[in-house]
Amino acid sequence: MTNFNDFGLAEPILRALTEENYSTPTPIQAQTIPFALQGRDIVGIAQTGTGKTASFALPILNHIVNMRMRPAQKSARVLVLSPTRELSGQIADSFRAYGRHIRPLAVELAIGGVPINRQARGMARGVEVLVATPGRLLDLVNQRSVSLQQVEILVLDEADRMLDMGFIRDIRKVVAMLPKKRQTLFFSATMPGEIAKLAGEMLNDPASVSVTPESTTVERIAQSVILTDRASKPGLLVDVLKTETIDRVLVFTRTKHGADKVVKQLEKSGFPAAAIHGNKSQNQRERVLGQFRDGSLRILIATDIAARGIDVEGISHVVNYDLPNIPESYVHRIGRTARAGRDGVAISFCDYEENAFLRDIERTIRIKIPATDKRTGGVRQAAEPAGHHQANGRHRGRGGNGQNRGHQGNGHRNGQGHGQGHGHGGQGRQEQPQRGKAHHNGGAAKGGHQNGGQHHGHRQPAAAAGTGQGKDIGGMKFMQRGPSRPRSHAPR
Repeated sequence: MTNFNDFGLAEPILRALTEENYSTPTPIQAQTIPFALQGRDIVGIAQTGTGKTASFALPILNHIVNMRMRPAQKSARVLVLSPTRELSGQIADSFRAYGRHIRPLAVELAIGGVPINRQARGMARGVEVLVATPGRLLDLVNQRSVSLQQVEILVLDEADRMLDMGFIRDIRKVVAMLPKKRQTLFFSATMPGEIAKLAGEMLNDPASVSVTPESTTVERIAQSVILTDRASKPGLLVDVLKTETIDRVLVFTRTKHGADKVVKQLEKSGFPAAAIHGNKSQNQRERVLGQFRDGSLRILIATDIAARGIDVEGISHVVNYDLPNIPESYVHRIGRTARAGRDGVAISFCDYEENAFLRDIERTIRIKIPATDKRTGGVRQAAEPAGHHQANGRHRGRGGNGQNRGHQGNGHRNGQGHGQGHGHGGQGRQEQPQRGKAHHNGGAAKGGHQNGGQHHGHRQPAAAAGTGQGKDIGGMKFMQRGPSRPRSHAPR
């Protein structure tokens, strides 16, 4: 399909798309919409930013137009579950935008951080579309403000993030309350075993769609890393803001406390900034996002979870103030820039404790990121090329709650290995290697650093990362930066 008119969508929907200047469907839309219009269950693999929301919102709105009926009290005809407040809000806004000429059309948003009684009143007469986070939805169900017995279509968006955030049990509770006869649209950026199992439980003979975003998404991102000391990061961020030509910059930290600290440091240096994370009220988050969208705020500091669902055009730079300990999070972070055909810049700071994270990222994306060394010195070993270190699992450090796990070793690095963790107000610990022995110097350290000793054994080196080959990571293709291409218009 090369045009939205080819799908046979209802005239009010096509009129809204024309007003939004949308013309050509994205790959996920071209594959998903025909199946969804047929009433098929769908399992889709697609990253944020591929146009996924329109791929399920448009056929759902078409179903509502063609099957007009009054929703039952406290009920919804369509239920959309998403992991975060911001993403839920954007999904609800998309339904309202694409359905602006469908009247009546009641779209309700049920998320935490705002008074629940207001949402209960919004559900009292019934709605066509309910967009919700799992926790707030269950709260509404438990106080008998929402009934799920009339749901005709269920959408589960970003299922892998639901797993990471511990929502799988809540999702199973919700699904158990739904009618057996329904259409289910299931989307995830990746498909780990537990998510595949969940999809198998929820879906009936699903159509499978999987897309890779245009390689220009990453070709247009100029990636670089600056090797530094942790204490030097605040000054380094100020230097970046002074030297780079920035429209809007999204700065990622590992913890909520770290985000607030960066805001204070920047304001002392004369750079107005704001933070968005789970400790902020919904009103605060919406106000800050609104300022970031309209350009009155140019510097936004965020944690990974809070940034999920931020879809703001004009983000020229992404700065990883703290490197993520999960390589896929790096993919999601830098994908916030270079949208809608624009160029983007991704700059990452890497201190000694993050060397292993950098190696994991480079090995995963199969790119050796250009590095500049601005460390003040020291005896610790610098970051090795992407192929010289292989852990037997991914790093799952949790700086926010004070628990960090060192990498699992199944062999040796030449010389002395490090298993450093950094926690805030909690207890760090070093996992035992799966094979061989490890001597730990330091044991448990409260709210500070833990240094592992030497790792003994034999580790098989990973294949060296290529510099000219691309790789698909959860539907995103990583390639070297290439020439610009014309901007195209499509719903996000």
